Amino acid sequence: MPLFKDNAFVADAWVRLADDAALPQSGDVILPLARWRKERAGIAARAGSTGVSIAAGENWDDLIPALSSVPLIALAFPKYTDGRAFSTGQQLRVRHDYRGEIRAIGDVLLDEIALMIRCGFDAFEVTDERAIHGLQRGHVPKVSLFYQPALGVEAPAGTRPWLRRRAG
Repeated sequence: MPLFKDNAFVADAWVRLADDAALPQSGDVILPLARWRKERAGIAARAGSTGVSIAAGENWDDLIPALSSVPLIALAFPKYTDGRAFSTGQQLRVRHDYRGEIRAIGDVLLDEIALMIRCGFDAFEVTDERAIHGLQRGHVPKVSLFYQPALGVEAPAGTRPWLRRRAG
């Protein structure tokens, strides 16, 4: 799958493993959260890094104490109408100060990438042909006005003409 990171398509050194795939002794792998839970003790003995993929809506509270030892978290977008991973990405960056890579996987569309970046994502597995072609042409969408505060530069309070004001 093409990986878009740092405004370019790059080679992906990580391998996503299914629940039933053999765990290699070396190399960088991404395990589903359920498998990470089961094999956590043996993972530390591997040569290579281990990332975790989290399905939309999956409870990942038990991962929080181990975040500093997980260099990559892949968050799934099962379809374009399912935005639960936006919230998870935001929680990882803001609430838990996660510094590793947050990767969007699944149904990653061009017009959502700017919002994903805003929520803390920094890598994108892109399968949609239109998104791939747009990114290859250098079209990385930008959003200049936001209704809600989040990461990044925001319009200063009092300068948001779209914000409803309460009558005084």
